[in-house]
Amino acid sequence: MLLPEAWGRAWFQLLFLSILVVRRPLLRSSMILGLILCCCMLAVLAGTVEDPTPVPGLRRVDVVLGCSYVGEGGLPRAFGGSQHPATLVLRGLSITDDGTLGDVTDYEIPQEDHSSSSPPIIFEASVQLVSIPYAEVLLHVDCSGEEVSCELSPYSFQQEGDGLCPTSWFLATIQLSRGISIALLLRGPSCSSQKEEGHDVTLHPKLRIPMSKEGTLLMTVEFQSSSNNTSLRTRLGSSITLDCHFALAPSFLLSSLEWRRQHRGRGHSLFQYHVGNEGPTVQTKVHIDVEQLLQNGDASLTLQEATVDDEGTYICLVSTAQHQVQHNIQLRVAEPPRVRVFPTEVSFERDDTTTLTCNIAGYYPLDVSVSWTQKTPKDEVEISLSNARFSSHRQSQDGTYSITSYLSISSATVQAPATYTCHVSHVALEAPISISTHLMAPEHTEMEGLVGGVIATAIFVSVLFVVLRRKRPAEPKPEQLLTASE
Repeated sequence: MLLPEAWGRAWFQLLFLSILVVRRPLLRSSMILGLILCCCMLAVLAGTVEDPTPVPGLRRVDVVLGCSYVGEGGLPRAFGGSQHPATLVLRGLSITDDGTLGDVTDYEIPQEDHSSSSPPIIFEASVQLVSIPYAEVLLHVDCSGEEVSCELSPYSFQQEGDGLCPTSWFLATIQLSRGISIALLLRGPSCSSQKEEGHDVTLHPKLRIPMSKEGTLLMTVEFQSSSNNTSLRTRLGSSITLDCHFALAPSFLLSSLEWRRQHRGRGHSLFQYHVGNEGPTVQTKVHIDVEQLLQNGDASLTLQEATVDDEGTYICLVSTAQHQVQHNIQLRVAEPPRVRVFPTEVSFERDDTTTLTCNIAGYYPLDVSVSWTQKTPKDEVEISLSNARFSSHRQSQDGTYSITSYLSISSATVQAPATYTCHVSHVALEAPISISTHLMAPEHTEMEGLVGGVIATAIFVSVLFVVLRRKRPAEPKPEQLLTASE
């Protein structure tokens, strides 16, 4: 098979020979134009064939998670249930294959005696009906050192006809240390469905639901909901989006969506939407795109201009006609403090005492840490001081707090020069704030030095004049000089 370059050379030679043979100018011009068009097409074809960039494809892999099964015999733990080790196998997750999945193998069921009285609890769940978010994160969770919490619990049991056992529904809750939360609603097989397929019904001794011949519990994921962050923090006046997404199997339809906020034992509804109604019931400052909700399963809520009153647990409730899945998102408001120390410089007079003031204002929540340190030129490190005084907390109209710290220093106990620093730590700060004031060494002013020099010089001249006057002999009077000459 010829490459595009070889085809180009062959066409070029053929047309060149034809041009030499053909003598009519019009026909020759047409053939030259055809040669140019043919070369252009071959150049495009060559560029398309020679592009070596591979397109990543999708590959289906199995993800295995160690979980805890909460409940026994269909009873929740609060009603006398217990907790057992369990395994959740998500069969056939779609992962983008970038060339690093070569060593990933399918999960193999452990070869154990499944007829024993306590076989392992293995939920083998198919994900063909519902896409699972964050599949790559779940696949590489062990390699990345991510902490995973996985809990399986009964959701409901629905009786179907005169079967020996009801259809079972289970809820799998997966939480990652980075804040990702995934809820999966699993449907198990009923005894009647297994009989129709010609299988003998073997019930799991603990869960009392049908087992496969390998001893696993065959499930199907038919409803999933997820959030990319279960704990958020925002500043006053900011807007923030609380993520909530879901996906349903084709046999399920969305019935309603509700967002609620709970704080300090009180709760109220922020948003309600029932499919088929004219419009949602929504509180001020919150927004949900209903069009994206219905098309893409995006139930995220945007909160605008956050205040301290917006703190709390936000609950995203996604419901179908028979089932409901929720996600809890903790929202905290954190505003960093403003710190000011005055005076910025201070000097001592004789037997003087000065009070340094550190004002911390506009912070939320209430907890704040304030400390003072001192450092002189001879100190290698700062020395902590424990004689500071504090005012009571003050709260402003926007809910933020303020406090003032006082530090008294005396010329009798401190040595200048020195630096005094107020350190403030708060949950809204990435690093503590440190503001310093400087105690200056005592100095004479230029006028004071000049006056002192003049006074000292005057005293010295006066003393010298008196001394010299006393040592000088007395001079004779004129009358005495006249008598002596006679």
